[in-house]
Amino acid sequence: MFLPISLLFVGAVLVLNGLWMSGRISDREIVVINFATAAITATVAAVSLVRATTGDEIRSVALTLLFSATYLWVAVNRLNGADGRGLGWFSLFVSLSVLPQAFLALASAAKFIDIWLGICWLIWSGLWFMYFVTLTLKKPVQDQTAVATLLSGVLTAWLPALFLMYGA
Repeated sequence: MFLPISLLFVGAVLVLNGLWMSGRISDREIVVINFATAAITATVAAVSLVRATTGDEIRSVALTLLFSATYLWVAVNRLNGADGRGLGWFSLFVSLSVLPQAFLALASAAKFIDIWLGICWLIWSGLWFMYFVTLTLKKPVQDQTAVATLLSGVLTAWLPALFLMYGA
């Protein structure tokens, strides 16, 4: 029910963060979409948690909150000037934490949407691993990470949100 809302804002934040990492948006300006997306996805998670009746629903809430925390952390880092190493370590945690969901989704896929979701979890895991490599290991892959962030925003979140919102 709430998936299109979350995906729309995750798409927006990933696209804009990709542009920011490419130097097309300032550090101070990127704060707004990161705070907004953190708040929206955390609110969706809270409402979903109240309605949750199964372990699968609670797991979905937990995974959503990993994204919310990431966007909140990005926003705070832009305000306090932190170097991002802590966020990088958290990104490794997220990358590893979502892998079981990718494998579960792919192993139990009955429909195209299930396969798509499994692939999205793999992509998101890889993307968060790239943040770890960029922020914590300080490897020179920021340009590639920026492109991967932007493409992930479009292909795994924004376009799927539009399809879901308009019934395609």
